[in-house]
Amino acid sequence: MNAQNFRLCEKLVSPAYVKQAEEARKSHETKIRILLEQRKWPEEGWEDGVIELMLDELALMDSNNFPGNCGVGEREARVVSKLVQQRHYRLGHGIGRSGDIAAIQPKAAGSSVLMKLTNSMVLDLLKITGVPNVKACFLVPMATGMSLVLCMLTLRQSRPKARYVIWPRIDQKSCFKSILTAGYEPVVIENKQVGDELQTDVEAIEQKINELGAENILCVLTTTSCFAPRIPDRLEEVAKLCSKYSVGHIVNNAYGVQSTKCMHLIHQASRVGRLDAFVQSTDKNLLVPVGGAIIAGFDITFIETVSKTYPGRASASPSIDVFITLLSLGQHGYKRLLAERKQLYKNMQEQLRKCAEKHGERLLDISHNPISMAISLKCETPVSNVTELGSMLFTRYVSGTRVVNCTETKEIGGHKFIGFGSHANSYPCAYLTAAAAIGVTQTDIDLFIKRLDKVMGKWKAPNVRNKVDTVSDDMDKVELNGDVSDTAKELDEKS
Repeated sequence: MNAQNFRLCEKLVSPAYVKQAEEARKSHETKIRILLEQRKWPEEGWEDGVIELMLDELALMDSNNFPGNCGVGEREARVVSKLVQQRHYRLGHGIGRSGDIAAIQPKAAGSSVLMKLTNSMVLDLLKITGVPNVKACFLVPMATGMSLVLCMLTLRQSRPKARYVIWPRIDQKSCFKSILTAGYEPVVIENKQVGDELQTDVEAIEQKINELGAENILCVLTTTSCFAPRIPDRLEEVAKLCSKYSVGHIVNNAYGVQSTKCMHLIHQASRVGRLDAFVQSTDKNLLVPVGGAIIAGFDITFIETVSKTYPGRASASPSIDVFITLLSLGQHGYKRLLAERKQLYKNMQEQLRKCAEKHGERLLDISHNPISMAISLKCETPVSNVTELGSMLFTRYVSGTRVVNCTETKEIGGHKFIGFGSHANSYPCAYLTAAAAIGVTQTDIDLFIKRLDKVMGKWKAPNVRNKVDTVSDDMDKVELNGDVSDTAKELDEKS
């Protein structure tokens, strides 16, 4: 409402009341003005009403919301469902243009402003969390795997003879499949075991570069965030190799933004060697729905080329989600979540250590993994039954743990992985992993340890399979007509 309309309101109600409302409105508009002027992530979070006010204002800038608009094109942001309109705040044009995902849309000035502001705030996010020298980034409506594909296809333009991607092994399907999808042959570098940890074999990477020829290698695809017992790759040393041999270097930083350690590795690698791009998931780091990733790097021209490689326009949903979340949290709110996660990691580690020792197991010494941890599993029954521990936890509403028996063989795209899930051909023991990731609460950890304690006692006992069946029977008898937490609590009591 502009000043003239406020003056008109004074003819209907007391001018004193209108003046008060006008001042409140101005304070909201000041926040919006500062964001537009500075394009910086606000330090303090915004109230929902201010965020909605801005989204409404941006939506009114898009042609589909113009009064009397006459759209006769094939794409006019026509949305038949009112629920879908509300879900997207009437921002229906998406972002970008057919030739560049970061380009401005003539019919969607509001959506384009939202996209530019989101990318600016995300750049602040990356700097604040440990990569102060990052130069450019953009949010893409794809998860991490496809975003890595986009980066590799962009590198192809400058390395047309390349056939291979060198990949320090990490047993996670999407990053491996991204190499195949981009049309390259993966060269798997097995990890070295040092104590309980699985570390990067930098010497083997250099050997492969010399063996295959640097001109035939597109890039080395390294990883920061990973399941224990693997630890983040030795990025600095790999970056030096990539610089030495003029080989590309892409980092899979899927959920590494929440870890200052992972971000510091990226920062250092960019300082001492070559690092073309690093990719992170929005859902894992920013607590939004799955469907977006952030592609970032230290060469503005290269990152712009990546954005132009994306074909067509893109969904604005991930940008809207991140835009709202960043404004809602503010810098201080996100930093608080990071600090809480660090503290909860230590707490979870200690509780897991005590639980493991109680049942004759041990917390594996994986101090260089800042998010994931693992305990050993000595199975007295056949090794194949070790995964039943995971089933028992799942029936008690424990999600996110991974039980790895180290004996599984899996074939992906014609490549055979021995000991799949363990990041190694022959890790010495089966184990269970758990992660203290951003958003985890003390309640989550306490319930997990409580249920793990009970399940470990049953799993260690004889006739494991019969006990699993009994738990399943108990679950069937529970009436699932209340809160899930009540159901889980009843299962705890039954077990």
